[in-house]
Amino acid sequence: MGGKVQRGVFQTIFKHLINSFKPRRFTGDLVGSDYLGNKYYQHSQHATSEKKLPARYFVPKIEDNFEQEIPAEWEAWLRHRRKEPPAESEVLRNFAIMKMKKNNAIELDNALRASRAQKQEVAEIHRVTKFPKYPEYENVDSEHPKNPKD
Repeated sequence: MGGKVQRGVFQTIFKHLINSFKPRRFTGDLVGSDYLGNKYYQHSQHATSEKKLPARYFVPKIEDNFEQEIPAEWEAWLRHRRKEPPAESEVLRNFAIMKMKKNNAIELDNALRASRAQKQEVAEIHRVTKFPKYPEYENVDSEHPKNPKD
């Protein structure tokens, strides 16, 4: 066997069963908070832990409201896409850029609606029927038109 100790399936199951009865630490270390009032936590890495990445989570400002919006920088940190938590200045700078983009989008949308309304008004002004109707040429009687020689 080359000196390696191999664990059996029952030993692994027994180890996990024993570990499930041990008290767990449910509170993590506070890492930071955002402008919405959410607080972000990370569990410290235990030496006996088999996980490679520490558990990260957040507590929303309003309890049990986990569907609320969180900043993209903090979401990246929660999903382990970035190692260090974002600085408050970085989050606020990106928030200002986001607000500016929203305002620009609203202005563009209003300009587009005004342009469409103006084009529609011009089209209604210049609306031309294919066949103009002139009252002097209309037949009022259901009979054939009268011959002017009669």
